[in-house]
Amino acid sequence: MRIDLNADLGESFGRWRLGDDEALLQVVTSANVACGFHAGDPATLVRTCAAAAERGVRIGAQVAYRDLAGFGRRFIDVSAEDLYADVLYQIGALDGIARSVGSRVSYVKPHGALYNTVVHHEEQAAAVVRAVAAAGEIPILGLPGSAVLAAASSAGIRAVPEAFADRAYTAEGTLVPRTSPGAVLTDPAEIAQRAAHMVLTHQVETIDGSIVPTDAESICVHGDSPDAVAMATAVRDALVDAGIDLAPFVDHD
Repeated sequence: MRIDLNADLGESFGRWRLGDDEALLQVVTSANVACGFHAGDPATLVRTCAAAAERGVRIGAQVAYRDLAGFGRRFIDVSAEDLYADVLYQIGALDGIARSVGSRVSYVKPHGALYNTVVHHEEQAAAVVRAVAAAGEIPILGLPGSAVLAAASSAGIRAVPEAFADRAYTAEGTLVPRTSPGAVLTDPAEIAQRAAHMVLTHQVETIDGSIVPTDAESICVHGDSPDAVAMATAVRDALVDAGIDLAPFVDHD
């Protein structure tokens, strides 16, 4: 049994610093790197991609709404054509940076509000998939059962389901909104135990105590959470202790 471990990186902007990318890149196998629309400036993205390439960590384009002020966590009712262009632009920009340091963008993962929107919003999901197809048909990482993964599969693009170690789930298998109490988990030991349980049983306990299936190829820990490095390290250790191999879901650069 093997699993990928991913985290959001490259989210600092100018003098504003968020997360410890260097430390997290020692732990994860895939890095969801911001593309400048919700976070990340060009110099940050160059440093992050270079560090990821040096460590053999796969680089994913974490595409988002054009929302720096809101960190990409606000829904934007953008047209399908504009969203297609925005996503294609972000992938191309990050891929150019990644190739300059000897790597490339190996997959795409929507961020924040866009991630949650394309779980159900078929028009925006289709726009994201169309942009990925135009960029080279690389895999898309997303929530199991989401519209974006269904659209990806229909388009012949690899759809990679993921699970969240540090987020609470609803009874429908979606993420509890960050505005709700208990949406974000903070105890590294609890998060680590939960991650190993999800991988071994393909199930997760929801916020109301029910059980829903979660068949994931990757586990996400958020790089912007307090104690993110401790959480990611605890998750990695728990997975290894459970006999689970950690490896990127993309086999090659």
